[in-house]
Amino acid sequence: MLKTKKKAVVVKKHQKHATDTGSTHVQVAILSTRIDELAKHLKTHKKDNHSRRGLLKMVADRRTHLKYLERKDKVGHADLLKKLDLK
Repeated sequence: MLKTKKKAVVVKKHQKHATDTGSTHVQVAILSTRIDELAKHLKTHKKDNHSRRGLLKMVADRRTHLKYLERKDKVGHADLLKKLDLK
């Protein structure tokens, strides 16, 4: 689970304007941060299947957001992938 301060830093880094907290770019960035944290957790707790299911749901959700972004804004999609070091 993301702490409020860490989430605010991620939002600030990826927002398009001052009040942007829910755009696709921000949502993908938050999901990516949560996925990274949960992946670290699962490396030490290998048998935590409930968290593993949540991780798979987050990955699927991020993939859906990225597909939408690719359809709507190809340049923004490419920039976001480069920023987040995906693919």
